[in-house]
Amino acid sequence: MDNKEITQNTLDAFERYLREDEKSKATIEKYLRDVRHFMEYANGKKIDKLLTMEYKSKLQEDYAVASANSMLASLNSFLRFVSLESCCVKQFKVQQKIYCSEEKELSREEYFRLIHAAKETGSERLSLLIETICATGIRVSELQYITIEAVRHGEAAVRCKGKTRTIFIPNRLQKKLIRYIREQNIITGAVFITRTGKPMNRCNIWKEMKALCERAGVASGKVFPHNLRHLFARTFYGIEKDIVKLADILGHSSINTTRIYIVTTGEEHRRKIDGMRLIS
Repeated sequence: MDNKEITQNTLDAFERYLREDEKSKATIEKYLRDVRHFMEYANGKKIDKLLTMEYKSKLQEDYAVASANSMLASLNSFLRFVSLESCCVKQFKVQQKIYCSEEKELSREEYFRLIHAAKETGSERLSLLIETICATGIRVSELQYITIEAVRHGEAAVRCKGKTRTIFIPNRLQKKLIRYIREQNIITGAVFITRTGKPMNRCNIWKEMKALCERAGVASGKVFPHNLRHLFARTFYGIEKDIVKLADILGHSSINTTRIYIVTTGEEHRRKIDGMRLIS
């Protein structure tokens, strides 16, 4: 099969297949985006194992390993769908990190500075949105389940990746959200909506959060919605030390995924090693 045979109809069929497989909306969008990226690289060439191996090497040059592996997973899924299993490529092997980069980890203090900065700009919606993600540990794509009904009940039924889990809304956050709902005269549906009444999406939230960086004095590389989920995970694990329970709360099917969320910085790891006092 060459690239010219992969038509919009093929992509539409692949999208229907992903929907029938009960993939989340965000996952479907990512898979399609990754497949289009490969098609642009192929540029009409015949799709064979040599081409996909070359593409894999290109991804290694241009992307972090985790991102490259994610893109390869999307591509392999598509190749299997169009009966080109022989063209699938292996993902890059990655050793489990024992600590994360300090340039990427959002600290508790930086988190509160972001909230304060949002309030200073007059955006109560953004400050509450940041608090909601970080205080519940939900994915940014799951914000749509923080509805008026969920706030009133103090819990939300979140559906993602074919599973439903219950997310509890902390009491203090619940009171803040109830007040916000009344002030904004939101009658029903999602709490965090745009001026047109549609639920805020990843792009809206990303852009508004990035605009806070300078005022909050927080490096741009640390400010993105998913980092709030990581802060929730580290904070919860620091209190409970129960990775199985944390995996359930985050909606992870594998504890290995959860482990990524609770790694600490190299500096903290160094302090723990020094604290062992094994040198005479």
